[in-house]
Amino acid sequence: MKKIILILAIVLFISCKSKRVADVPKPEEVKIAKLMLSDVSVSQKDKAYELGKRVLMTCNTSKFKPFNESEAISSVIQNTTEERLTKTCTKFRQYYGTFKDLQLVEIYKNYIDKTIIFRYKALYTKKVANKELRVSMNEENKVSAIKSLDWVDTFQNK
Repeated sequence: MKKIILILAIVLFISCKSKRVADVPKPEEVKIAKLMLSDVSVSQKDKAYELGKRVLMTCNTSKFKPFNESEAISSVIQNTTEERLTKTCTKFRQYYGTFKDLQLVEIYKNYIDKTIIFRYKALYTKKVANKELRVSMNEENKVSAIKSLDWVDTFQNK
């Protein structure tokens, strides 16, 4: 009888499943890194500036020269229309005044989609609030995204 109880205890002990230790997550690869302003070519900085300024100057002139295939990807071309910009600009002019200029603050490299993100502070006549304009350029040096946000001193990937 003692042997049977001992064998059953051993079988029961062996049949119990041990708890698995949770997998320790691997440190994530760097997805976005800040670049020095000197790390990006002057021509690429100039192109991002000109294209970004062209969008915001629509608020002052109510005229927009559409992007072409050498300047932007097709989705940006389709979404950046004079009608949409005019609607946005109406709000911007009311709250921020007349657009003056863009000031390049930071540049980031997104290693996932291989874009370079130019972060500009948009300067307006009214000092009520600060706006940010992000111009993303892909590997072909075309605009892959343009985004306007409220200015925050630290970069937040949204």
